[in-house]
Amino acid sequence: MLELDRRDASVVQPAVLGVAVSRTAALSTSRATWLAGLGACLLVLAILALWIDLPVAQFIKGRGLSGELRRLVRLSEAFGWGGTVGIIILLAALLDPRGWRVAWRLAICSYGAGITADGIKLLIGRLRPAHANLAGSVSETFAAWLPAWRAESLGLDYGHNLQSFPSGHAATAAGLAVALAFLYPRARWLFVAFAVLASLQRVEAQSHFVSDVLAGAALGCLLGALCDIPGPLQRWLLRKESRPGVANNSI
Repeated sequence: MLELDRRDASVVQPAVLGVAVSRTAALSTSRATWLAGLGACLLVLAILALWIDLPVAQFIKGRGLSGELRRLVRLSEAFGWGGTVGIIILLAALLDPRGWRVAWRLAICSYGAGITADGIKLLIGRLRPAHANLAGSVSETFAAWLPAWRAESLGLDYGHNLQSFPSGHAATAAGLAVALAFLYPRARWLFVAFAVLASLQRVEAQSHFVSDVLAGAALGCLLGALCDIPGPLQRWLLRKESRPGVANNSI
């Protein structure tokens, strides 16, 4: 009788898993639409923010943040830096019953968004606020197209100073927040807050303009949407994150 029960359980568990994955896939698809819309909105806001980039940068340079708010914002950079993001992924893999199954989504969304941002920086050269002429026009902050290849002919010293657009930290932080919110929805607003603070830190440090961090955040949302769009990647991630006997926390 016990042997029969075990055989029945071996048949029921995959069936239950299939139902759970199907339900999660439907929610994931809806979430992909929402994230894609949010990413598009952030891109529009990034364009509109070009009109306030210089005034905000001037304010930060002249006054900036102070006190405990400044300390909190500066500590929040860790949520968008690749090294500490790796530690966060490691902790999730160690503490979540699903183990390393959850690491794939976290890595794809966070590092994928960050790498995409770094790739765009090779196409668009923009001076960082700390090195730009804030008394000039916003167009002057954009130095050149394809700066990595045209720097010598244009007389530019291509490097960190010309890598303002978009913000890699903001992209990484937004991508990480999106993935964490999918896996642990009860704390989603906390993850969003961390991403916002990490993006604010890039502006406060005069490393990026407002439009840079908005564009970076859009990339993080779009990478999250990519993982949720119906297709091989979505199905593979959902199968990885679901297993018999372990509840799927995703929304």
